[in-house]
Amino acid sequence: MPEGRERIFSKSSGIIILNTMADYNLDIIVVPTYDTKLLSIKDISTYNVTPSAPTIEITIPNGFGKAVLPFTINTTNVFNSTSLGITGATDAIIPIPDGVYFLKYSVAPSYINFVEKSIMRVDQLQEKFDSAFMRLDMMECDKAIKTQAKVTLNSIYFFIQGAVAAANNCAVMEANKLYNQADKMLNNFINGGCNCSGNNYVTNFY
Repeated sequence: MPEGRERIFSKSSGIIILNTMADYNLDIIVVPTYDTKLLSIKDISTYNVTPSAPTIEITIPNGFGKAVLPFTINTTNVFNSTSLGITGATDAIIPIPDGVYFLKYSVAPSYINFVEKSIMRVDQLQEKFDSAFMRLDMMECDKAIKTQAKVTLNSIYFFIQGAVAAANNCAVMEANKLYNQADKMLNNFINGGCNCSGNNYVTNFY
């Protein structure tokens, strides 16, 4: 290592950073797009020198494997089902799966300079939730039923946010269970089962 440079390693809250302090401080964030077909990742790193070979590695849930792609520094990089390899170049772009994604951003040499994060993508579930919320305003039912329906939706929203928080803290099992619970409750709500019973809730993550 050149004289005067310092290597650092830190791990906290689902983030691992390993870099050469004098040159790079690597970091990325996922930016909401409000579009189920897009994944947006913003580079919020600081660079004292221009890096070489900036690369993003995205592990996609539900058996879709891993995409290793060029990454443009100091900007927002937007990916879709084609760029992620979920669909072919001539296929129509489709919604990107929900679930826990593992992101690794690196610059050369990548074994030293990288940052890793895990995130829970909930865009499809959120779209379903928004539809159910709008449906609530159109429900022809008495005030008591609407009040209970709002309680149900609040509970579902709590589980969705819990799934996001768990994934941000590397608690993948808990994130998936919370997501699945929210999806189950939301399906029941949409299908007319607007009341919450005690067995609708997760009581044990292990």
